[in-house]
Formats: sequence, structure tokens, C-alpha cells
Amino acid sequence: MTNHVQTHCNEYAAVSRRSFLADGMQTAVNFMLGGAVQTLPAWMPRFSLADPHKGPAGDTLVCIFLRGGADGLNMIVPHGDDEYYAHRKFLGIPRPDDNSTQAGNGRALDLDGFFGLHPALGSLHDIYSGGAMAFVQATGAPDESRSHFEAMDLMERGATSNGDYTGWLARHLSTLNTGNESALRAIGVGDMLPASLTGAVSSTALKSIAEYHLMGQDEQVGQMQTLLQSLYNQKEDLLSSAANQTFAAIDILGQVHSEGYVAQGRPYAEQEFGQALKMVAQLIKADVGVEVACVDLGGWDTHVGQGGAQGYMANLLTELSEGLAAFYEDLQAQMGKVTVVVMSEFGRRLQENGGLGTDHGHGSMMMLMGHGINGGRVYADWPGLHDDQLVGPGDLAITTDYRDILGEVIRKRLNNPMIDSIFPNYAINELGLAVPTVY
Repeated sequence: MTNHVQTHCNEYAAVSRRSFLADGMQTAVNFMLGGAVQTLPAWMPRFSLADPHKGPAGDTLVCIFLRGGADGLNMIVPHGDDEYYAHRKFLGIPRPDDNSTQAGNGRALDLDGFFGLHPALGSLHDIYSGGAMAFVQATGAPDESRSHFEAMDLMERGATSNGDYTGWLARHLSTLNTGNESALRAIGVGDMLPASLTGAVSSTALKSIAEYHLMGQDEQVGQMQTLLQSLYNQKEDLLSSAANQTFAAIDILGQVHSEGYVAQGRPYAEQEFGQALKMVAQLIKADVGVEVACVDLGGWDTHVGQGGAQGYMANLLTELSEGLAAFYEDLQAQMGKVTVVVMSEFGRRLQENGGLGTDHGHGSMMMLMGHGINGGRVYADWPGLHDDQLVGPGDLAITTDYRDILGEVIRKRLNNPMIDSIFPNYAINELGLAVPTVY
């Protein structure tokens, strides 16, 4: 069993009149319908930020954030570097050819002779071997903050300073005019939108499709819409505009029936992460206009009792890999137009600690999945793990800025050339990990 602590770093977001919409709708419905409807989705529309570039929509981007600082060194294991094992006598993942007693608990799955996968990520190995998955090691944000909140905030805003509080995904959506007017152009699965979507047009926080069905109480839909229209459609203002877009989201989701859905391939796990990916897959298959979907998986702050090939973190990795594999198998017919990116705010310290865990670090890893990815490869300018090659209190150095990866995906897979507006004051260095879209 895993205990997910999901943290959302939106503490800097400004409150506007439109942010009161969900609370107002909730209060009104509960009052007028006698509390029959217990929850309504947290709908948070925002303003457009720039004159958009006109162009066709590219892939649907599914952005998965591992909140808590995932230990990239135990995920994409540098088994070819002896220093890894010198610093991780208990937590180190045994080499692929290790025949010791410790290796009986699981060995790294070799990727390229130097890097290997944690055995709990085994569901991803065939996808990698088939060329639809790539890993990037020694990557992350250049700031050396080891605060979860600050690191997540800076990374999700795509910035290294506090000058702009919009998110990088919001800027992408605001600078690409695809002609898509769907109320579900961008979704965040959870109670709140992630900071990366702060400022986005037509962004919706979804807990589940059932929530938009009013918890299965179809008879209440007409009453609710009539009530809300009387409250918010008195005049044309920001609040009524937001309400109208919320009605549009309800209408769209009312046509997506989740009951009886059968995934292609392996079933999705019943945990929140698996069910979140299942919902995203349903919306992609339903072709309701989703261009960006954000999903969180928390619980990665492994200071104590992290475990090695087995244990707490291994259980989390199993949840991650099984969810990704189910998503990939379910969307085989769509994976040519879907790109998945997995990231975390920072990595962990190289040296294991006295509590058999790892402390906040710096460099980490990223994953990419899709048929538009030059996969079957680990992209890494490996800095080494000798003491004189580490940074800060003993962390993996960052040799690939995470914006290089996201920028290449945005330009080549999402068809948005406005990279300077999305990541201002930063020049993207492409790695060649994405194939330009040709539909």
C-alpha cells in the first residue's frame, strides 16, 4: 500500500473574480437543491497571454509530475559507475549481471550497457526496446533549491526567477491558436489545476468524469444548469463567461460514459494514478479536444525506509510503470499523436542516509513515451559521481536543462514554434529525442 501525499504549489497564484466561480456554484447548488449535490469541479479559466501563433494542433501532451523529489538514480540506474555502489551499499540496485545474494531481490534491467531500469519499472522495458520510450538522466532545473514548494513552483512556471507567475503549459496554450474551442482543451486531474496551467485558457480540474455527471445523479443536471444560468448569465462579464465554459465542459463530459469502459491491453490499477490515466485515455479516445492533460503521482519524498529493489519506493515505481504500460497499450491506435512526459522537481542525494533513505538532491531523470519519440535510448551527458563531480552537499550535477526537453517536445510534437515566449530568456538546446509531426 502506498500513501500518496499530493502537494500543489499554487501559493503564488493571484485571486481574481473568476476564481470565485466554483465556490459560488457550489454554494448556490447546495442551497437550492438542498445539498443533494455534494461537490462540483474546481473550474479555473484564465486570460490569454499573447497573440497566438496560428497552426494545427500537434500531439496531445500528457504531463506526469512525480511530486516529492523522485530518486532518479534508483530509477535509471547508472550501474556502470562504481561510485553509485560506493555510496549506496544498502539502497543500490544490483547490476544486471550481479549474482550475489542481494541481487536475489531484483537486479537492474540493462538499457545500454551503462544505465539500467529499476526492476519495478520492468513493464516499461519492452516499450523502451520497441523504440517508443526514452529516458534522460542528469536533468532538471538549474536553480539549486532543495525546497519542494520552491522547486516545483519554478519548474512548473518554466522559470528561474519570480518575475512571471504563469505556467509553461499556459504559455504554450496561449501562444498556439489551433482553432480548438473545447472547454477541455487543457485538464488537470485532481482537485486543483497544477501551477504549470496557471494562466491557461480553457483549463479544467477534473477529479473524475463521474464528478461532472453530478455523481451519477442525472436528474439533477437540468436543475443545476437552469439555476446557474439564472445566477451567472444576467450580463456578459468574466464570471458569466466562465460559467458558460463550465456548462460546455459538463455537456461534453455528459457524453463520455465511463461505466463499462474496457481498456485495450492490461487493466488499469484501481489506485488513483491508474484511474487518472484511464480517464485521460477515455477523453483522448472520445476526441473531445484535449490538447494537454496533467496527472500527479505523489509520495516520492523518501527520507526514511526508501527500500532498494523492493520496498516503499519499489511499490511506487510499480504503480507508475503499470499505469504507463496500461495507458500505452490502451492507446495503441492513438500513440502516434500522444506524447507522455514524466518529471519531478529534483532528485535525491547520492549518499544514502542513516534512515536507509535519501535526502533532497539536485539532478534527476525524465521519461518520454510515444510513437513520436526517438526511443530505445538513454540521453545523458553523464557528469560522473566522484566527490569532485558532485554539486552542493553531494548531488548529481545537471547537464541537461529540463527546458531543452520540453522545448523540443513543444516545437516538434505540439507544433508550437513560439519557444521564446514559453521559456523566455532561455535558448533551447535540442537533443534529437523527438520526431517532427507529420500527420
